Amino acid sequence: MDAFLASPIGVLAITVAQTLALLVPLLIGVAYMTLAERKVMAAMQMRKGPNVVGPFGLLQPFADALKMLLKETIIPAGASRALFILGPMLTLVLALIAWAVIPVNDGWAIADINVGVLYLLAISSLGVYGIVIAGWASNSKYAFLGALRSAAQMVSYEVSMGLVIVTVLLCVGSLNLTEIVRAQSTVWFAIPLFPMFIIFFVSTLAETNRPPFDLAEGESELVAGFMVEYSSMTYALFFLGEYANMILMSAMTTILFLGGWLPPFDIAPFNWVPGPIWFILKICLCLFTFVWVRATFPRYRYDQLMRLGWKIFLPFSLGWLILTAFVLKIMGWLPA
Repeated sequence: MDAFLASPIGVLAITVAQTLALLVPLLIGVAYMTLAERKVMAAMQMRKGPNVVGPFGLLQPFADALKMLLKETIIPAGASRALFILGPMLTLVLALIAWAVIPVNDGWAIADINVGVLYLLAISSLGVYGIVIAGWASNSKYAFLGALRSAAQMVSYEVSMGLVIVTVLLCVGSLNLTEIVRAQSTVWFAIPLFPMFIIFFVSTLAETNRPPFDLAEGESELVAGFMVEYSSMTYALFFLGEYANMILMSAMTTILFLGGWLPPFDIAPFNWVPGPIWFILKICLCLFTFVWVRATFPRYRYDQLMRLGWKIFLPFSLGWLILTAFVLKIMGWLPA
């Protein structure tokens, strides 16, 4: 048995099993995130939300998926067919492959590489291509304007996100995500780096085109932005990609600032709860905040969106990065 596991086929089988063990719960989580969002927003607006399909509406995501599967995929006559279909596929695939380096528990990562942060930055930067391709291939002014908005928005907020991540890396001295979590065994980085934690979370809202930064899908002026020409499963892929990105960004927030799988206090009964459970609970807390913000805040104007990113977040995060490096150097805590 050991010889088989050490062989190339055995290694491949283990990798496939690890991938399925991660992706299947993730896709189920994406499906039920759509239901949870509708339920939470309904409660905030004093409505019931989905409550017909299945007990308490728990089968609503499967009904929605079946509806999308049975609808006809309509491709506009002037669209570039191959790129039109590639756009949503690329969006979903990039949201899923980023999970290869996410440690759910100590040693629980498909690829525990030493440059996990760089891998995540690279994947999140590529995410804009799916939207730009979709907007251009649709051959529609509304879709193209929505894609341009989204590209500018994602690039703008990735800059401040990068500076926030560099601040965390200064405190850790490693690009390994597992080491970042272990460094928070004494105190979570959300406490000493609280302003950067807020900037990072708001930037994840903008990065995922979520309200109040959903200018790329502005229904009032762009109908549905880059998705305006999409239908059936191509539209569903964008939908799945958006929610998978929300879960990914929540996982990144958990790893960088909320201690990953570590309990809030290393005492009973907190340390009786398994690490993966803490990891999932923290992700759920971040996702609840995503929904809370959507139900509470009005949409920004586009000039306000850009001003917040370039004139407020960028200078502040750069200044906090310099301050953090200065304090670590003076205290002698700066890693070699």
